[in-house]
Amino acid sequence: MEPSRRPRQRGTSLTQAVVGLAIATGALRLALPGLQDIVQAAALRAAAEDVVADLRRARAEALVRHRRVTMCKSADGENCSAAGGWEQGWLLFHDENGNGRREAGEQAIAHHEPLAVHLRLTGNTPVARYVSYSALGATKLIGGGFQAGTLTLCSTSAQPAAARRIVLNAVGRPRVQQATVPSCV
Repeated sequence: MEPSRRPRQRGTSLTQAVVGLAIATGALRLALPGLQDIVQAAALRAAAEDVVADLRRARAEALVRHRRVTMCKSADGENCSAAGGWEQGWLLFHDENGNGRREAGEQAIAHHEPLAVHLRLTGNTPVARYVSYSALGATKLIGGGFQAGTLTLCSTSAQPAAARRIVLNAVGRPRVQQATVPSCV
């Protein structure tokens, strides 16, 4: 009869496991900033596409219905907001009296929910509160002048940050361009 042999143990020791975990953690730390940049760029791209899609929708509605259509900042989806940025959400509506504010009897077309918490969307003076399309599909200010401007979308940062600028030309067609802003607060 043969003496019983001890089965050979397979696996890793605690030391090997700790060293492997340390290497994996180091590799993840190196990859994480790049991954965060990719996620941030995707969030900016998606939000810019949402804004452009609703601007195009407002223009199309104005052309099809031969009526003024306005897109304004809106936190509740019912009324236009005078304060805050566009990141709080926005509202599209038939602006029967052309004053840039939704009032009783003016039909809501669509509402966009707030953007992700880390995103900011601000407009320069001509488009700070609203964008309004005439029945001919051109952007018009409340006073009747043409409305062109830029909405800047960025991720909150005190440092220089990647951004998207949504530029409205004199006839209201939006285009997106990449940009860098000195900070985004």
